[in-house]
Amino acid sequence: MSEAGGVREVKSAARTVELLELLAARGDRPARLQELADALDVPRSSMYALLQTLVSRGWVRTDVTGSLYGIGLHALLTGTSYLDSDPRVRAVRPYLDEASEALGETVHMGRLDGRNVAYLATRESHEYLRTISRVGRRLPAHAGALGKALLAERPDRDLPEGPYEALTPNSHTSRESLTADLARVRARGYSVDREEGVPGIVGFGFALRYDRPAQDAISCSVPVARLTPGHEERIVAVMREIRAKAEAAVPSGGGSVHWR
Repeated sequence: MSEAGGVREVKSAARTVELLELLAARGDRPARLQELADALDVPRSSMYALLQTLVSRGWVRTDVTGSLYGIGLHALLTGTSYLDSDPRVRAVRPYLDEASEALGETVHMGRLDGRNVAYLATRESHEYLRTISRVGRRLPAHAGALGKALLAERPDRDLPEGPYEALTPNSHTSRESLTADLARVRARGYSVDREEGVPGIVGFGFALRYDRPAQDAISCSVPVARLTPGHEERIVAVMREIRAKAEAAVPSGGGSVHWR
């Protein structure tokens, strides 16, 4: 049994969290009981009891036959509470509005979560609307502007060896390739994602340095078809200003409570 800070991990709690994370990662692909039991190496009877408990509490949902399981409504309610209570997100949101209005493009705020970036806020362009919001979703840090801006704030020795997942033909798949790109990010002061995470989309990422190393970043995404050299120059200029305003708006440590 693993330990954290000298405290023994509670096996039942760990199993519950692992199950919820697995269901969340599956998105719109519900799972059967045996699939979940196999994935977490849990006896079928134990998994069934856990699922029924979580279904009754609203954390897991099941279909009318009781044979398929997916993430439940209470996971959304808890996630929304996280966003509403986070002082950094509250402070940065108005500047996302300002950037989106000035540029007419989609603007994001994200936070590093292990090897991924979690999207905390998005202001969508009226010219390019996604069918599914990115808020609450994750993207590998090596494959997007937000993630690369944050990875560049850290020493290269912290990067995993790889190989890395290829989301598009332009994604970095080797440590050497990513390291070279991060050197360019540090030199220019912001990251550029040219169709590395999403085909047809270029992103520009800016780390928010109210934490050291930075945990949060903002980015602007624009379709390749609309990106001219002049527009790119304006995006960078506006996003630099927005970063400065956002950093000045967030108190040292991000608020009265310094979360870890």
